[in-house]
Amino acid sequence: MNIGDKVRLVHGREEGIIYAFLPGNVVEVEIEDGFRIPVLRNEIVTISPMEAQRLKPQDTQKIGSQNDRIVSRSPVFAEKGIYLAFAAVNDRAVTVHLINNTDWILPFTAVAVDQSVQTGLAAGALQPRSYYKLSELVMKDFELWPTFEFKILYYREGKFALPQSLVKKLKCRAQSFYKSKGPAPVLGREAFVYQLDEENLKKDEPVTDVGFSDALRTSMMGGAETLKTLPEKPGNVIDLHIEKIQKDFSGLSNDAILKIQLSTFENSLERAIANGMEEITFIHGSGSGVLRTELHRRLSKHQHVQFYKDAQKEKFGYGATLVKIK
Repeated sequence: MNIGDKVRLVHGREEGIIYAFLPGNVVEVEIEDGFRIPVLRNEIVTISPMEAQRLKPQDTQKIGSQNDRIVSRSPVFAEKGIYLAFAAVNDRAVTVHLINNTDWILPFTAVAVDQSVQTGLAAGALQPRSYYKLSELVMKDFELWPTFEFKILYYREGKFALPQSLVKKLKCRAQSFYKSKGPAPVLGREAFVYQLDEENLKKDEPVTDVGFSDALRTSMMGGAETLKTLPEKPGNVIDLHIEKIQKDFSGLSNDAILKIQLSTFENSLERAIANGMEEITFIHGSGSGVLRTELHRRLSKHQHVQFYKDAQKEKFGYGATLVKIK
C-alpha cells in the first residue's frame, strides 16, 4: 500500500484514498468530502484499477419518480503521491521514472545537476496515474550519479485550493537508496522509490509571494530566471581558525571559540551535502587537538559521511581533515 492508493474498508462500504501512515500500524484514509478516518491496516484492502473499472456503475433506465433517483458520491480526490523510482533493467542498469499517483495534472520540469552543470531531462504535463521515463543510469557509476531537480505545479479543472508549488532536489545516497526498495505505484514493479511530495501539500496563504510564483513559471517556460532553493554552496576548503571566521574575537573564552568553530563546521558540512558535493576539507590546525578530536567524533557518527582522513600532511601535518560525502 502507498499514499494515494484507493482502498475499501473490509467491514463497511466506505471507500477512500490513503492519505498518511500513522504509528501503531494505523492508516489515515480520506473519504467523502475530505473527511479523514484512522483505520487499522488489516481493515482495508486496495482497489485495483481493473476492479474499479469492472465495478463502475453503468447507466440504467429510470425507475420510479425523480425523487427516487440515487445520486452517486463524488470520488475522493487523491492529492499526494509524487515519486521518483529507479527500476532495474538488469543487474547493471536502472531506468529513472517520475510517477504521478495523484489526481492532479502536474506541469513539471526535471533537470540533472552535475558539478554545477545542468542537463534538462524532461518537461511537460504529467497526467494523473501515469509516469514518465527520465533517464537510464549505470549502477557501477552510482557515486557519480547527478543531483535530480524537480519543479512541479498543480492543476485540475474547476475550483480548487492551490497547493504550494513543489521544488525538490534529490541526491541518491547509498545508505538510503538500498533501503528504499519496494513496489512502485503506477509503474507496477519493484523499484527503489523516493516520495517527493511527502511534506509539500500545505495550502498557500491568502497573500502569497508573487515573486516566487513568477520565478517558478518563468523557469518552467524556459526563461533565464532560476529559482534558488538550496543553501549557498561552500568552498572546497573551509578554514576553521577563529580569525578566519570572526573579525572581532577578543575577549572570547576557549569554550566560546570552540562553539563558533563547531557551528561553522556543521553548517559548512550540511551545505556541502545539500549541494551534492563529493568531498570537503576542513583546516582545524594541530594545537591541543581538541577541535580535531571533536570533528572526528561527529564525522564518525554522521550518516552522510563515507569516510574522513588527514589531508595535505605535507602542508598541515595533522591540522586538516578531508571528508568524503556519500
